[in-house]
Amino acid sequence: MPQGTAWKEEPDGTIVFEAEGANKGFIFYPGGKVEYTAYIPLMQACAEEGILCALVEMPFNLAVLDVNAADGIQKEYPEIEEWYIGGHSLGGSMAAAYLADHAEDYEGLILLGAYSTADLSATDLAVLSVFGGEDKVMNREKYEMNRANLPSGFMETVIDGGCHAYFGMYGQQDGDGMPAITNEEQIRLTVESIVKVME
Repeated sequence: MPQGTAWKEEPDGTIVFEAEGANKGFIFYPGGKVEYTAYIPLMQACAEEGILCALVEMPFNLAVLDVNAADGIQKEYPEIEEWYIGGHSLGGSMAAAYLADHAEDYEGLILLGAYSTADLSATDLAVLSVFGGEDKVMNREKYEMNRANLPSGFMETVIDGGCHAYFGMYGQQDGDGMPAITNEEQIRLTVESIVKVME
């Protein structure tokens, strides 16, 4: 582990990355069929920016099987003043679905290569949507169609040369575009956007 980020694994498999003096927390739902540990580098990088991160393990690596996985995490960390939830691909969509019933408990939503089918347009959530310019996995048509489900002022970041798989570290994904940047670079740029939306 890099300096400055302690982490622990909870009995339910959730990996928590603690950041000294953190007052912001981020609960993360992994992408469909992706081993959740593939997102450790992303979570570590966020923790190094002073954000407490909770990386949730999903049954059979499918967030759709446990949309309410975030339940109870906030209670464990009363020192955290602002909470965000998000995820990658299917995980991002499921985090958005969870928010539809819990918007008052969160400051915002982070979507990585994902879109929200839940209507959050009337909320005052801070929303960040990040996707790679070479992402060939996320359905762009559905992304555009569901754009109206987000609050009007949401922040969108397109990572030039980024792909779908590089938010995690699990290698190339079938059907994905060819990245023009490194995995590490995509994670770094993603974290920059996350920090910005949380400021």
